[in-house]
Amino acid sequence: MSRQYFGTDGIRGEVGQAPMTPDFIMRLGQAAGTVLARHEAGARRPRVLIGKDTRVSGYLLESCLEAGFTSVGVDVVMVGPMPTAGVAYLARALKMSAGVVISASHNPFQDNGIKFFSGAGTKLPDSWELEIEEQIQHGADCKSSENLGKARRLTDAAGRYIEFCKATFPRELDLHGLKLVLDCANGAAYQIAPAVFRELGAEVVVLADQPNGLNINLGVGATHPEFVAAAVKEHRADYGFALDGDADRLICVDSTGRIFNGDELLYALVAERMADGKTVAGVVGTLMSNYGLERALAALSVPFERAKVGDRYVFEKLQQKGWHLGGESSGHLLVLDQHSTGDGIISALQVLRAVRALGKPLAEVLAPLAMLPQVLKNARTPQGYDWQADKGLAAECEQVRHELGNTGRLLIRPSGTEPLLRVMVEAEDKQLANTLVDRVLARLPA
Repeated sequence: MSRQYFGTDGIRGEVGQAPMTPDFIMRLGQAAGTVLARHEAGARRPRVLIGKDTRVSGYLLESCLEAGFTSVGVDVVMVGPMPTAGVAYLARALKMSAGVVISASHNPFQDNGIKFFSGAGTKLPDSWELEIEEQIQHGADCKSSENLGKARRLTDAAGRYIEFCKATFPRELDLHGLKLVLDCANGAAYQIAPAVFRELGAEVVVLADQPNGLNINLGVGATHPEFVAAAVKEHRADYGFALDGDADRLICVDSTGRIFNGDELLYALVAERMADGKTVAGVVGTLMSNYGLERALAALSVPFERAKVGDRYVFEKLQQKGWHLGGESSGHLLVLDQHSTGDGIISALQVLRAVRALGKPLAEVLAPLAMLPQVLKNARTPQGYDWQADKGLAAECEQVRHELGNTGRLLIRPSGTEPLLRVMVEAEDKQLANTLVDRVLARLPA
């Protein structure tokens, strides 16, 4: 069965437009509740934890999900604004059947989304999502009154999650003497993140912590790192961290205003663990991870593998390999020896652990990592064009790869939504990368 609603990160869209409409979200709750009941061990009534970010539409969607779940006999616990990773943690800690996050991550406020976590705090298996899709088509009947689910709010959810985050930072270290700037993106972590860093001893300057339902990610957060970079220099801080709307993504800035992406932060985590004598069995990146990261890890004799773009696929490959560290250039980092999913707050703590333990600024920790310039261009292709069967294109790509050798990389990816090919070249010289991309594009049909 093909997917109709679920993408790589749940269901997402503009509120008021299909599928993000009140009637559909209620039917989604009914379908998900029916599937959960089918998989629930023993006679226990399924229980679902629901968290959200700060979008104004969160109130509407939360009520629709609550109605859908309770109508099919599922109990609901609501925690209000909570980072995505916090919902995953609480679902596991409270032995829930599942966790649900109402968020569209880094998207503007007009959008919203629904994503599910299992009771183990991991993304819901593909097979379950397909089962929910099928159940939506069949519909579900409302239970009789005595069999309806109940709903309640968990008042100490934030405190529980704050303590969990703090526990991932080594007991022998603290953040005293550090001045940090924290951009909360007017999102889900606006209260929780500042508390975590302050309680570990840091002086914290907080930005974008006044959500009004409409300003989430608006010129702030991980997709606008220039905002936190300017504030770090203005406040003469040691580091700045920018989260996104649901706080699962992290971008870091140092005192000079230099911005570090996910590939660089991932290397810092590896470097600290190896310096501490720990074995790093391997690292997972994505097709878009910088080739410089791959080369730097090879110099440390750390295996590196690439997954499809999306933290879901990074997680799946980490599970397959039994490894702990992975991530995306965008700032989604997975540290599976600390949490079961990507967590911007915990990722920031792991970066600070590295600089504290190594006794070096982040820029010095990353000195062995030489990031390569990336040039990415899109080309529209004729309808029905099969780029993989184009022998002229294949020959040009082979020649480009031969010229790059082990000094760079060529990647071609089709768009999943448009008749576009994305051509990317990484090389030690940006002008060369531009030239090689243009050579490949010249082989495509007009």
